[in-house]
Amino acid sequence: MTRATKTKFVREYHINASAKLLYPYLSTPSGLAQWFCDDVIVDEDKVYNFMWDGRSHFAEMTGHRTNKSVRFLFLNERKAHVTDSSYIDFSIESSELTQEQFLKIVDYTDEDDVEELEELWDNLFQNLKEIVGG
Repeated sequence: MTRATKTKFVREYHINASAKLLYPYLSTPSGLAQWFCDDVIVDEDKVYNFMWDGRSHFAEMTGHRTNKSVRFLFLNERKAHVTDSSYIDFSIESSELTQEQFLKIVDYTDEDDVEELEELWDNLFQNLKEIVGG
């Protein structure tokens, strides 16, 4: 069995929004559904079901620091952990010098077309910016 290699896509986006304002859009189902995917449902086991084009993608929030960062680890169709899972990290960072805010996105994925990933995240980030006014 050949294993597909993963791509680690990392991008920082400048945003004029406070961490307090931004964090709910990165960490709550209602916030994520506004810019990141079509819908998000969290079940009783705290498994997130991200919906894109009618398809489910299950994930666990495996890390979060309020107003700082969130990590979603993707699971298989049976909501089970897999070796070398895809994940998405969102972290809110600010420049000590300029006090500017940045949203750092790390997407560890099976998608190997970096240009496509770049376009996807640029568009998603544009949606987020329009919502928060940043």
